[in-house]
Amino acid sequence: MFKRILIPLDGSELAEQALPLALALGHQFHSHLILIRMVEFPYPSLFTPHLTSATAANMADAYEQAKQEAHHYLVAQQKKLHAKGFEAQIILCKAEAAEGIIYTAKENNVDCIVMSTHGRSGIARWTLGSVADKVARRASCPVLLVRQNNTFDPENLVPHDSITIKEDNYVS
Repeated sequence: MFKRILIPLDGSELAEQALPLALALGHQFHSHLILIRMVEFPYPSLFTPHLTSATAANMADAYEQAKQEAHHYLVAQQKKLHAKGFEAQIILCKAEAAEGIIYTAKENNVDCIVMSTHGRSGIARWTLGSVADKVARRASCPVLLVRQNNTFDPENLVPHDSITIKEDNYVS
């Protein structure tokens, strides 16, 4: 059913709350897991009076550093999953979060996206909107959203081969 599961991570504990559900589904369906992290180029703000070559160089350095940190983070997550018996692909994506997730899901024929509902908070969330909301509305595959501090236990997932339905109880 879910052969390819995309798990967007942003480095926060909130985003990582989606991992237990994704792993439970991955185990149940023997899924290929894809961990993705966005790396956005640090564009100058409205408050940057003049963009100098030094500022541009600093921004390029900041982007390269962010890319390296994101890669190290994903590799660390990949190793944790490997220790639990899962193989996972990692993808760094240079894009706005929702757009990158949607594009990556489509390009990789993802069957399901499992993500946390909150990564950003406060003003950033209000200003930029909810990434999870954008993904849920525009993705071409099912999106499972995990709420912050959820109490769901992935062990409660019922294996699909243990469900039985009696035809005589079917109501049309």
